[in-house]
Amino acid sequence: MRKVKKVLALLLAVVMVVGFAACASDKDKEGPKNKGEISVFYYTFSDAYISTVRSSMDKILKDSGYTYNNYDANGNQTTQTEQVQTALAKGSSLLIVNVVDTGSNDAAQNIINLAKAKNVPVIFFNRSVDQSVIESYDKCVFVGTDYEQAGHMQGKMIGEYLVKNYDKLDLNKDGKISYVMFKGQEGNMEAIARTQYGVEDANAVLKEAGKPEIEFYDAANKNKYLVDQDGLWSSAAATNYMSTALAQYTEANKNMIELVIANNDEMALGAISALQTAGYNKEGGTFIPVFGVDATDAAKSAIKAGTMVGTIKQDAAGMATAITTIMKNLLNGTSTFDGIDSNNVVGTWRVNIPYSAFTADSAE
Repeated sequence: MRKVKKVLALLLAVVMVVGFAACASDKDKEGPKNKGEISVFYYTFSDAYISTVRSSMDKILKDSGYTYNNYDANGNQTTQTEQVQTALAKGSSLLIVNVVDTGSNDAAQNIINLAKAKNVPVIFFNRSVDQSVIESYDKCVFVGTDYEQAGHMQGKMIGEYLVKNYDKLDLNKDGKISYVMFKGQEGNMEAIARTQYGVEDANAVLKEAGKPEIEFYDAANKNKYLVDQDGLWSSAAATNYMSTALAQYTEANKNMIELVIANNDEMALGAISALQTAGYNKEGGTFIPVFGVDATDAAKSAIKAGTMVGTIKQDAAGMATAITTIMKNLLNGTSTFDGIDSNNVVGTWRVNIPYSAFTADSAE
């Protein structure tokens, strides 16, 4: 009988060990236990670059086992603020915000105040937020880019291309290159910097080479840019502007637009659509150089196909990785920038994701 009892006891011990291991295994599969959803707010789902960030972030959050919810403001700040209030009322663990209104500090500060009242961390990304606003809350960080760098890199790329191909690009044979600039949004710091430096740095390269500066195609436009009135940096806006311009500014009239500069790839692609409808940028035909920013898949395809010259890569996957790394640090109570390249950290408030140039020569 004793032997039977010992065997039964041994079997019971084995069952308990196996059961404990199974429970532990199930627990490991459950992933992190955040108290509420990770709430991610996008200024619009329709932006091609932002969609790439969203796809990367979704994968990281899902693979890491987090509960999360994406909110589409569709370009409306009031909508986004209401979405933030709803998420906080539901018990959100952390806010990741691609703020709609970058024209003033009010929208971002309001979101911080709402989150701070509930002790919820906030990570702003992509669309610029002032340092003073971020530093008003010790659980707030900004992840973005050195937006001036994008303008400088694009301007250098444009200038070097023009110097190399100047005579061929001067369709009007007036010794100058006529350009159009597509600005994404008024009051947006990224758009302002890209608009300024994309032209200034191109002119600096031209001047050094002894070439005349580029000139905006419409002398009556004192701004020297065309802006997406909806603030969406959209291909549709650029297509409409370009189509209208091409009805008046033509090779026959000797005032043809000879260069397209766009603050993002969607507007660059919109301009290409209009150019191709008018017979340009097709195989064997007259080519108008087009430059953008973001290095979206569609833009890279256009560059490889020869309908677009170049773009400045804004690393969507790198941005998503940095955001979620900081998110985990804030939720776990570890140092905010653990796992982030220190070369990309600015003070205690910001992380910059580096840019890189993308042309046919650098295409994979």
